[in-house]
Amino acid sequence: MQTNFSATQLADPHVAESEKILRKCVHCGFCTATCPTYVTLGNELDSPRGRIYLIKDMMENGRPADKEIVTHIDRCLSCLACMTTCPSGVNYMHLVDHARAHIETTYRRPLPDRLTRAMLAFVLPYPGRFRAALKLAGLGRPFIGLFEKLPVLRPVAAMLKLAPSSIPPASPMASPGTHAGQGAKRGRVAILTGCAQSVLDPAINETTISLLTRLGVEVVVPEGEGCCGALVHHMGREDQALASARRNVDAWARAIEQGGLDAIIITASGCGTTIKNYGFMLRLDPAYAEKAARVSALAKDITEYLAALDLPEPVRKPGTIVAYHSACSMQHGQKITRQPKELLAKAGFVVREPQQRWPSRGSAGTYNILQSEISARLRDRKVRNIEATGASVVATGNIGCITQIASAARLPVVHTIKLLDWAYGGPKPEGVSERKQVAAE
Repeated sequence: MQTNFSATQLADPHVAESEKILRKCVHCGFCTATCPTYVTLGNELDSPRGRIYLIKDMMENGRPADKEIVTHIDRCLSCLACMTTCPSGVNYMHLVDHARAHIETTYRRPLPDRLTRAMLAFVLPYPGRFRAALKLAGLGRPFIGLFEKLPVLRPVAAMLKLAPSSIPPASPMASPGTHAGQGAKRGRVAILTGCAQSVLDPAINETTISLLTRLGVEVVVPEGEGCCGALVHHMGREDQALASARRNVDAWARAIEQGGLDAIIITASGCGTTIKNYGFMLRLDPAYAEKAARVSALAKDITEYLAALDLPEPVRKPGTIVAYHSACSMQHGQKITRQPKELLAKAGFVVREPQQRWPSRGSAGTYNILQSEISARLRDRKVRNIEATGASVVATGNIGCITQIASAARLPVVHTIKLLDWAYGGPKPEGVSERKQVAAE
């Protein structure tokens, strides 16, 4: 794609990076076939190619974002399927992130939208605030129908629908400390406790620590780490996102200095995509660029790490039919596609993938709140495809997917690590059938 940026504009390193990305686009349109919003809405401006044109026009002319640009950028899920299908290597992720930051600083949203986004940024990244908000959600649940009738309150209705009726207690294993491995030491890792997942399902990290320590891996929960910054990063709130990144880099750098780390384990693939991007996000910060790049290199999804270990034979082989949902942030953001399925198969599960596995299920951080109608359409299509597999349980590696799919599916939805832990001697995940259900082929 030909660009026409001035020398003054290109002196800005963010603009210069976006210009390089724009020049790689050859207008081929391969991205449209796998873009969930284009497939759903049929509008070229709701495709990656259409958004690229809008972003190019906005940046070249050095103008603030307008309502049309904001509408179509807001509808992007950042599922990154376009990057997987792009033959030219267009880094759409970095381009749309730059566009969102530009929108945040140049566009004044309507008051209800500003308030909703401010509330999400104030609550979701902080486990204590998020837990308190979920406890209060019961007061608003009787009014969901009323809120849905008023467009400005639909995000509130979406939040109340997603809020669980009960939340588990905070896990003591989320507190800073070290969990020693059993037997011969096979490694030392840190684990991200994060934000929303630690409230909605703390058992995911508890299970991860239990399995890793049984395998001889020492697990460190560092002092001072927290939300990865993905939620606010995708809302264009770069200062808040970078502050989260720096805090985590500092926490993990201390853990590296105090005993070394083989990996930083991530159990939410959306977080993993962002942490693996810390090196890019902090590349212009001389105090953090090198440390951030080191952290990004150490970041591993739990299935990515387990696949590199020489695992023993499983204690049991359940034979349960599992529908594996590959989160967008897993398959497109991190390019992890085979490891989770291979681990499940080796552990004795019968793995099935739904048809049309690429279109997103529509959660995407806060997307299912801010774009609830599109999100629901994407979710319902995904759930139909999952249930058509004939599986008795759904496995996935992202808390957003678990929450979104479980809100409509008739099957239990669990994190992949819980099934693996079960096969390797841990407890049976809640809601999963213990009866062997070998597929009839």
